Amino acid sequence: MTVPAASPTGPDLSKLRLDRDAPSPGLQRAMRRNLLLLFAALVLAVTAVLVLRGPGAVPVQVYTVTDVAEARSGAATSVTANGYVVARTRASVSAKLPGRLAELRVSEGSFVRKGEIIARLDNADYAAQVAQADAALATSQAEVIETRARRDQLVREARRVADIRRQGQDLVSEQEAEAAASEAAQAEARARAAESRVTAAAADLKYAEANLDYTVIRAPFTGTVLRKEAEVGEVVAPSVGGGLTRGAVVTMADLASLEVEVDVNEAYIARIGTRQSARITLDAYPDTAFRGRVRQVVPTADRQRATVQVKVSILDHDPRILPEMGARVDFLEPESAAPVSSATRQPIRVPAEAVRIRDGRSVVWLVREGRLEPRPVDAGPVSGGHREIRSGLVGGEQLLLGGVDAPSPGQRVVPAGSLTGP
Repeated sequence: MTVPAASPTGPDLSKLRLDRDAPSPGLQRAMRRNLLLLFAALVLAVTAVLVLRGPGAVPVQVYTVTDVAEARSGAATSVTANGYVVARTRASVSAKLPGRLAELRVSEGSFVRKGEIIARLDNADYAAQVAQADAALATSQAEVIETRARRDQLVREARRVADIRRQGQDLVSEQEAEAAASEAAQAEARARAAESRVTAAAADLKYAEANLDYTVIRAPFTGTVLRKEAEVGEVVAPSVGGGLTRGAVVTMADLASLEVEVDVNEAYIARIGTRQSARITLDAYPDTAFRGRVRQVVPTADRQRATVQVKVSILDHDPRILPEMGARVDFLEPESAAPVSSATRQPIRVPAEAVRIRDGRSVVWLVREGRLEPRPVDAGPVSGGHREIRSGLVGGEQLLLGGVDAPSPGQRVVPAGSLTGP
């Protein structure tokens, strides 16, 4: 007999188990409240920053004008101009005769002395002309020897006939004496003609030798090769004839004669004189200044640009200075023992883009406490990318340089970059 299993009749105790990992309802409410308070504080902080910064604040680039007292401590600059480094002695060396380049002995940067061979042309035909002219000269010289001997013989014969004629007119007739004298004169003429042909042959030889020498291209002065204009195998000529013909073989310059050529606004040219000291700054090395001296003020002006060219010698020779480099030249005022007064103080110069036109007047925009403020100024013409401020600034001001195309009074800005005046 099978007894059935008894079913459980007691209570289900699993429902009484506690979940210790889940937070209590009170703790959950406290966490939500704290998160809301933190978010509200963050929103308030961002709002405060925006309010303090000001709505619509634009990042701009500013220019700080050098204080006048600081400017007086150094050498005063009267004018600033931009230009390029050039070589006073420079040449494009070409062949004097057309021909094919057979040899090129230099490359860019090669230093050559005056008269040194730079290149050679294929000269087989010119060498043959020299040999031909030399042979013609030898033939002419032999002909001279022959004609001179014949002349001397006929002259002696004419003298002998004349002597016999004088001893007795019956011994030699007058016609025979005249014939002998005539033959002697003809022989003299033939000898002189032969001597002239020798002179002409000698001249032809010199011409052929000169042409042969012209196939050798030499340095016209001591200097450095800047560029190769032709390669071996190319046809070169004294002037460019088109096609594959090249004019110059190399371009060279004397780097010891480097100078800077600048265009100075004619309104400032009266401040510049010969042998005036200058400070040269290359665009490639803005942190290095080189000493210079005015060599020449070109006695003519450019009508279109209203400028006068000034040539400034570079006194500090440096291998880093290369032709065609951009340069800025600050022309220094002559040193004087007299005290500097407000009337003779160094003028303030600012970048040309800092001066704008507002209501028909020249103004600069000051940056003060994060806001823009216009100030009228008396500005001179542009020279070297700068304008002289004759009145309106005293030094130390911050000027709007870029970042706002149409500034307005009171506009909020934030300086994002700053430049300091010279």
